Amino acid sequence: MTQQVTELISKARSALGGKTAIVAAAALVVVAAIIGLFLWTRGGDLPEGIVTSNGRIEADQVDVSTKIAGRVKEITAREGDLVKPGDVLARMDTAELNAMIEKARAEASRSESRVVEAGATVKQRQAQLRLAQQELERTLILVEKGHVSKGFRDERQSQHDSAQAALSAARAGLVTAERAVDSAKAEVRRIQTEVDDAVLRAPVMGRVLYRLAEPGEVLSAGGKVLTLINLSQVYMEVFLPSREAGRIALGSDARIVLDPVPHFAIPATVTFVSPQAQFTPKQVETASEREKLMFRIKVKVPSELVEKHIEKVKTGVRGVAYLRLAGIDPAPWPAFLERRPPDGNEER
Repeated sequence: MTQQVTELISKARSALGGKTAIVAAAALVVVAAIIGLFLWTRGGDLPEGIVTSNGRIEADQVDVSTKIAGRVKEITAREGDLVKPGDVLARMDTAELNAMIEKARAEASRSESRVVEAGATVKQRQAQLRLAQQELERTLILVEKGHVSKGFRDERQSQHDSAQAALSAARAGLVTAERAVDSAKAEVRRIQTEVDDAVLRAPVMGRVLYRLAEPGEVLSAGGKVLTLINLSQVYMEVFLPSREAGRIALGSDARIVLDPVPHFAIPATVTFVSPQAQFTPKQVETASEREKLMFRIKVKVPSELVEKHIEKVKTGVRGVAYLRLAGIDPAPWPAFLERRPPDGNEER
């Protein structure tokens, strides 16, 4: 490359004189440097069994939405903020829910009082049944001795049966009261869940992409408040023809070289290979390339590596992915694909 540049400069100096020759030579140096950088980035000829395709860094979007209809009380997150799972992002107004839960708790207390009352009734009916049982037993003895009539015995039997039925009814009332307590407590828990859900928390580690609502707005159930970029799932989508995609195995090793930092290679893993071909999207090279049917492949960056460089992670950055084909003895990665990000401690 240096010799070619020298020859080009000599020819330029021969054809042009003075300052014009200097300008032309400088321009040639710049062009040569760009060509050299391109070749260095791509590594020249790749070893057999390694294929490449361009793409861009992507991450899934996650909407933070309300579970129930209500008014937005406050939003603590701003666009661009980095958030962790569980971080509070916004709160909904819960004044009405707080009133409902107080009412439900009061109903639960009344139901518990009814249980105590029903329990006392059961004890009362048990005592009445014991008395009726004792009187019936004494009456049966007197009837055998002929001291009382059979009609009196039938009356005592009726009293005993009534006391027994009253006890059964009291026990059923106790069960009903206990179930009422369970129902009232369940209602308290249901409303408490809605109160808890009124605090909107980050479901994933990510960055706030859009703020879709403002305090004071009334949203329906499922209303979107914020949109996050899920930085726990950072990947690049690339497209390969069938002859290459058919030899890409899930879990195989890969490398990503980004345009802004071409001197570093990011280790990655193949996590998805589309089962069917499609026309490639607009961002892939030229229109002629888009006319071809290609297979979509997802190359994921390790989560631990993303966390180490979380402040620098940006979606939409373009680059090139290098993938190994299955069925071929893996050749060593070229030297330019072994250059790691600054800390260089990530596992391959």
